[in-house]
Amino acid sequence: MRISQLSFLKKIKLFFYFIICTPHLLFYLLQTNNKKAIIKADVLRWNGVYIPKSGFVSGFIFHLCFYPEFRNLFYYRIGAISNLLNIYCGKMSTLYLSTPKIGAGLFIQHGFATVIAAQSLGENCWINQQVTVGFSNKGSCPIIEDNVTINAGAKIIGGIVIGTGSVVGANAVVVKNIPENCVVAGVPAIIIKRNGLKVNEKL
Repeated sequence: MRISQLSFLKKIKLFFYFIICTPHLLFYLLQTNNKKAIIKADVLRWNGVYIPKSGFVSGFIFHLCFYPEFRNLFYYRIGAISNLLNIYCGKMSTLYLSTPKIGAGLFIQHGFATVIAAQSLGENCWINQQVTVGFSNKGSCPIIEDNVTINAGAKIIGGIVIGTGSVVGANAVVVKNIPENCVVAGVPAIIIKRNGLKVNEKL
């Protein structure tokens, strides 16, 4: 979809958000080059899902306008100063990002009731609603590697590693390491696909 294909009312909303979000662009410009590159990667990832033919600025405003999940991610990127922006351009109150390091290109689809409290989250991950990534005790939380997809309702708990390119199925409960390029499902989760081939393996 292109922005030019939006309905008239959505274009009006986008116009007003462009005015409201001008300070967001200023705060983006104040970031370090590394931080700006990460935010740009986020925007381009979201563009790829929703508006593939849009550029950075138009995509940035579009996602801030229509997707509070994106606001949460942007506010996470820029740190404490985001509290000023949140006053008049609010984030999603039930999406919690409390991970010290989140790689570039994170996409959060329907982030309602989602907690991401990992040790680290790799690049180009995809997370859906009602997901919990969290602690089994005070010092034990997961490492999520690059290109991991976590589907709706999944629970990933404890000091485990989710390998690069793996997919966690909807409502799965994961408490053990997942190798690279696997699909897991079930309670407790088992491997149902490895490197594209169907299997039935315990973790």
